[in-house]
Amino acid sequence: MAAPKVETPKATVAKTAAPKTTTAKKAAPAKPAATKAKTAAPKKAPAKKAAPKKVTVSPEERYRMVEVAAYFIAERNGFSSNPADCWVAAEVEISRLLAKK
Repeated sequence: MAAPKVETPKATVAKTAAPKTTTAKKAAPAKPAATKAKTAAPKKAPAKKAAPKKVTVSPEERYRMVEVAAYFIAERNGFSSNPADCWVAAEVEISRLLAKK
């Protein structure tokens, strides 16, 4: 069996509800719509590309780069190729990479 609905008087509900605060801010008056049409911004000239900076590498740094590259070239070949061939290939690769910059 369902319990009968009991209506509560409105006065009772108003007493138990949270009181309204009066500190709410009033809405700001609406600003008038702008009548001027938006003007297009002037087109900028394409930016000139700066010349690439020349990278300066010391002889010690270049040697280390070639050494590491030669190791990875030899590793790629299963360490079965001539080490001098790996070194020359590494020098070519490092020279090419340093010339790009």
